[in-house]
Amino acid sequence: MEKTVRVRFAPSPTGFLHLGGARTSLFNWAYARKTGGVFVLRIEDTDVARSTDESVEVILDSLKWLGFNWDEGPGVDGPYKPYYQSMRLFFYQEQIQKLLQTGKAYRCFCSAEELAERREKTMAEGKNWRYDRKCLQLSPAEVETRLSQGASSVIRFFIPEGETSFIDMLRGDVIFNNVELDDFVLLKSDGMPTYNFACVVDDAYMKITHVIRGDDHISNTPRQVLLYKALGFPVPQYAHIPMILGKDKTRLSKRHGSPSVTYYRDKGYLPDAMVNYLARLSWASGEEEKEIFTRQEIIERFSLDQVSKHSAVFDLDKLNWMNSVYIREADQSTLVQILVEILIREQVIKPNAVTPDFTHYCEKIVAVMRERMKYVGQITEDARYFFTDDFEYDWIAFDKVLMNEGAEDRLVLCREEFKELDELTVEATEDVIRNLSEKQNIKAAQFIHPLRMAISGVKGGPGLFELLEILGKEKVLFRIDRTLNQIKIRKQSGN
Repeated sequence: MEKTVRVRFAPSPTGFLHLGGARTSLFNWAYARKTGGVFVLRIEDTDVARSTDESVEVILDSLKWLGFNWDEGPGVDGPYKPYYQSMRLFFYQEQIQKLLQTGKAYRCFCSAEELAERREKTMAEGKNWRYDRKCLQLSPAEVETRLSQGASSVIRFFIPEGETSFIDMLRGDVIFNNVELDDFVLLKSDGMPTYNFACVVDDAYMKITHVIRGDDHISNTPRQVLLYKALGFPVPQYAHIPMILGKDKTRLSKRHGSPSVTYYRDKGYLPDAMVNYLARLSWASGEEEKEIFTRQEIIERFSLDQVSKHSAVFDLDKLNWMNSVYIREADQSTLVQILVEILIREQVIKPNAVTPDFTHYCEKIVAVMRERMKYVGQITEDARYFFTDDFEYDWIAFDKVLMNEGAEDRLVLCREEFKELDELTVEATEDVIRNLSEKQNIKAAQFIHPLRMAISGVKGGPGLFELLEILGKEKVLFRIDRTLNQIKIRKQSGN
């Protein structure tokens, strides 16, 4: 009988969940769901100085938003709890004693200053630095004496001679010569475990069968394999997935578009679109023409055999295109809810302003904007005029459209005609503009462009007549008057 697949995602809570981590969690989640396995979430918070409760919440919220529900982890107790490393110190102490007793680890009393001095001397001689095992020569009695005197120490792993190999599910056999490895630290002077040690102990205790992680961890793997063997634990299978790079082939950073999941959530990207896009970074289903995959389709098709060894390139334009596809298919209520959340978060409105009338107003906005949107937050970026009369004009466009001969007069004509209407419907306002253009013997555009600039401050946007209907008579008349006043001010100032 085959063992149940158990995978884990183990972030460090020192900041946000970046896109690389999100894709790693996706591949683990998809692999667990495909194989009927277990997806474990473990918080690696042993870096006390940098780990924060706020970061834990950000990571948990990001994973929930993406829909990667874990089977064991924070808030979901399982047989191998606790799922925070800071609560698992007993397990590390237990295993460190085993390594000390078998001579596979030893105490090191060398200070950081001493190590730096010896490292500099070795490198000045043109040699590669590797810990010189000075403290390995200490007798048990000398070790006890130093400890009784309160000397600070770390515990190092003894690297044996030979080679260390493992099979990577993407790369095949990977071999390291042990001379390339240092006697690395297992336990720091404050008693906290290092990444490699805690990772191995926890993966072993939690019976993790497959470790799917970024290929920046390949160099850690031989150390971890040696630890598994030294502790007598079975070695899991490894799959190191490639990094996500920017278009310039450098590591993904803010200059390529924000690397955080929360940034895209707060901008109004849809979680299903983000999951679809992340899945397509390094994973190919074999269907070259197919780009859009539902979660269920990702699960059904996902295979580590189809994951590339080569770095993926993050393409914001591609993400925007994919998100726009999902926006066009999304429920109206979903988009309205996202828009309202953005408006509250950006302090455009207060929570108590969300009345049924305001929600209906947002529904009308979404209806005319959804075909133009790459993400919902574009409404507040490009169409702030929906939510304030005091918008900033695009002054270059203002001068081009409104400061030419006749534009002011045409705005006055529109205002007078609109005053006579009970309400500004699409049909009524279109009739007004068509009739005015016929009377003036000019193109309708010569009314439409000045009017759009007057009520929105920009030269592009949704259909003008739909925009007039959404804003309503009171706002439209106020904005025309405001714009007429601005025209006068600019004429007086010589612009």
